[in-house]
Amino acid sequence: MKLHELTAVEGSTKERKRIGRGHGSGQGKTAGKGHKGQKARSGGSIRPGFEGGQMPLQRRVPKRGFNNIFAKKIVAINVSDLNKFEDGAEVDAQALVNAGIVKKEYDGIKILGNGEISKKLTVKVAAYSESAKQKIEAAGGKAEVV
Repeated sequence: MKLHELTAVEGSTKERKRIGRGHGSGQGKTAGKGHKGQKARSGGSIRPGFEGGQMPLQRRVPKRGFNNIFAKKIVAINVSDLNKFEDGAEVDAQALVNAGIVKKEYDGIKILGNGEISKKLTVKVAAYSESAKQKIEAAGGKAEVV
């Protein structure tokens, strides 16, 4: 096979429809736009959400609250999830992601006190609940804030 013999796979390419090029093309005269009306005119597109002058749905429905763009996204996990690690391990954000406990670190990870921990771990994350800190230290581990 030579470079000049290369062709596209059968059926992979399609001729574009040439609109408004005479009766014989099957797309002549009104060019598939029908007769008159807003959609037949030049520049006659209507923006998304426009309802012909009627108050659009986006403006009709009541709005509530607001979205704080400065809010920090904190991922919460329970103390019981830390039992996945071996005894004496150092647990940080990257270790939690690698272990599949959290999908992403976002702005920080907080450990909550739900469940029990039986292993001595050094945990380094952004925040702890009071009960989580007590449980980690009671198991002989360390709870460090990063």
